Amino acid sequence: MSALKWQGWLVALVFVAGLLVFAPLGLYVWAGGVPPARPAGAARDDVRITDCRIDPASRRVTATVEAVNRFLMPGAYVVTVEFREQPAPPTATPSAPVARGPQTLMRIPGLPPAATERGGALGPVWPPATIPWCGIAAAEFTPTPRAGP
Repeated sequence: MSALKWQGWLVALVFVAGLLVFAPLGLYVWAGGVPPARPAGAARDDVRITDCRIDPASRRVTATVEAVNRFLMPGAYVVTVEFREQPAPPTATPSAPVARGPQTLMRIPGLPPAATERGGALGPVWPPATIPWCGIAAAEFTPTPRAGP
C-alpha cells in the first residue's frame, strides 16, 4: 500500500471519530434548551397600573394594567390589583401594618417575549367623595411550555 492511501484512511478515521465525539455533544446543546431561571419577584417589575378611575355609570373602580414580557419565553401574567383610598402620609413607625384594601385577580395570557399587553381590572363600588388608589399587590409569571418536535 502506498503512503497516500494510508493517509486517506487516517483522515477518514479521524473524521469519523470526530463525528462520534462531537455530534452527540452538539445535539445535547441544541436539544437541551432549558429556559434560564427567573428571579423571584421579577414579574412585579413587568406590570404597572396605567389608569385608575371610577366608572361614572356604575361607581365601580376600574384599573388598567400594562404588562411587558421581559422574559425569553411566552407566558401569562396573573396580577393582583388592590384598590384603596389615597395612602395616608407616612407615620412615625414605618413597621406598622398597612390595612389592605379590596383586591381582584386578573390574567394576561399568551404574551410573547418583548410584547406589551393591557388588561382591565374591575374593583368594588366606590364611595362618593373619595379618591381611589390602584396598585399592584402581587404578580406572577408562568411560562408557556414549548411545543415538542
